[in-house]
Amino acid sequence: MREWLLLSLQVSLCATLLTLLAGTGAAYLLARRRFPLRSLAEGTVLLPMVMPPTVLGYYLLVAMGADSPVGRLYTWLTGADIVFSFTGIVIAAFVGSMPLYIRQAQVAFAEVDRDMESAARSSGASEWQVFRYITLPLARRGIIAGTVLAFARALGDFGATLMVGGNIPGRTRTLSLAVYDAWQAGDNATASGLALLLVSVALCVAVFASSLTER
Repeated sequence: MREWLLLSLQVSLCATLLTLLAGTGAAYLLARRRFPLRSLAEGTVLLPMVMPPTVLGYYLLVAMGADSPVGRLYTWLTGADIVFSFTGIVIAAFVGSMPLYIRQAQVAFAEVDRDMESAARSSGASEWQVFRYITLPLARRGIIAGTVLAFARALGDFGATLMVGGNIPGRTRTLSLAVYDAWQAGDNATASGLALLLVSVALCVAVFASSLTER
């Protein structure tokens, strides 16, 4: 159990970090900028949230397989395949959890008072200073709530992780996959214990995120 939990936490942390790096800018653009095909871009960003996990995993396999440009580039750089690896399941968790973060952060950015930003600009602040010292602090609760939800989603990812990682013991078997394996083997006690652990973590995360959103 310790091995599965540790791997799940490592995957979730890495996926959440990628979500913060890639999702913050996307959320800000969707909240503040008007550009052609904006609705299409927003729908594309949110698509993994409504797509069946196995379908998402299939498309990730196609995009990152050994015969794909991404797969060939990764193999050339590292000498290993990206699928059925730690990197592969991190990307799967990242893609599945990013829409939750972007949605929360987008709403948070949209609710920031524009007058405060304008006042900062009129005082000589650059756009980066306005974002760093005005926009980001005022949107921080939504950003934190989105980060927490993304972490929880990555922690419990199953379908895409199974497709991309292959459920390899000691390598890509996360806690959620271990629940499935225990149930398949008829070990209901282990399956119930692991499931209870995941539910407890998810409940704590959901309550924390809800409290931040309400404030």
